[in-house]
Amino acid sequence: MDFFITGSGGQLACAFQRLFKEEDLSFSAYSRQELDITDIGRLRRRIEEDKPNCIINCAAWNDVDGAEQNWRGAYMVNAMGSKNVAIVAEEQGIPLISFSTDYVFNGKSVRSWTIADTPDPLNVYGRSKLLGEQFIRDHTSRFIIVRASWVFGPEGKESSNFLKKVFQWSLNQRELRIVSDQISSPTYAPDLAERVLELLYRREWGLYHLSCAGRCSRFEWASFALKELGWQGTIEPARSEDFRPLAQRPAMSALDSFPLEELSIRMPRWEDSTLRFLKSIGQKNGDINDI
Repeated sequence: MDFFITGSGGQLACAFQRLFKEEDLSFSAYSRQELDITDIGRLRRRIEEDKPNCIINCAAWNDVDGAEQNWRGAYMVNAMGSKNVAIVAEEQGIPLISFSTDYVFNGKSVRSWTIADTPDPLNVYGRSKLLGEQFIRDHTSRFIIVRASWVFGPEGKESSNFLKKVFQWSLNQRELRIVSDQISSPTYAPDLAERVLELLYRREWGLYHLSCAGRCSRFEWASFALKELGWQGTIEPARSEDFRPLAQRPAMSALDSFPLEELSIRMPRWEDSTLRFLKSIGQKNGDINDI
């Protein structure tokens, strides 16, 4: 199978590329500079030239606070870009895999969110991703939309990787304050790529929630990782409002993976994935100054 990947520099796109290389699968991958999905004419020509069997759309506007200041930019990529990819996928008669977010929910729940729950985004980013989901449903017949939460991986843009940002903060500070009132399920990009590929091979079209098992706050997650790194500083819990972000985040956005476990598709716990992430970047029990 020949795969066509957009947004090649992102964490998830990098995980797919590594997986395809390991399994000796053919693919082409394009960064936003090489292929802007908001330009449907250019997108159509490139896909017609490459003749892939499947499109994996990893292109996204992921700057949550930036979306509040530039809503047009966020909607162009996350909504209109997804619409373009869906239209071309349908024209070519090939399936589309695309990714959404836990931020489509308002966070006002004590339990994890299921695919049956009604989205109610709190911010522009979440609204733009939700509209992208709707466009995909409207414009193509064979699709897999995966909502994931707190994606992290060894490769890709560090600006989108919470743990790598924590590691950088820890280099110059002996005291850190991390929000404890945001709870979700971290999602390790390599694990996500493997399970999504399984869904594709099984032709399990539709909408899914897919993240690591268990849930934690950002404070708990950072504390776990820094302890494994042997960091000797102090980490304290904080409230989201202490940092005055432009975009409101959902307080509880953990995702329930129903019905994937019933389909025998399971993700490891977030602690296990975090340990493998640390090992993959060569930092577990190592010197944090080498990051």
